[in-house]
Amino acid sequence: MLTVNIHEAKTHLSRLVEQAARGEPFVIAKAGKPLVKVMPLAAPEGAGVRRLGFMAGQIAVPEDFDRMGSAEIEQLFGGGA
Repeated sequence: MLTVNIHEAKTHLSRLVEQAARGEPFVIAKAGKPLVKVMPLAAPEGAGVRRLGFMAGQIAVPEDFDRMGSAEIEQLFGGGA
């Protein structure tokens, strides 16, 4: 992600804002320390990026899921003591 110092941000603000609006966020720093992140308003934030459970009801887990392939695993790794 692009990081610019405050002076550069003031000088090129119009161009930087246009880039951010196109989906290219940037960080403004002061003395090398990041202060703020500029990003488009429509961009997803934090929890909005990853949606847990968005495929609920679309995938079925078989009842024997935890035992699937057990015969092959025993054969490969010698399941008996």
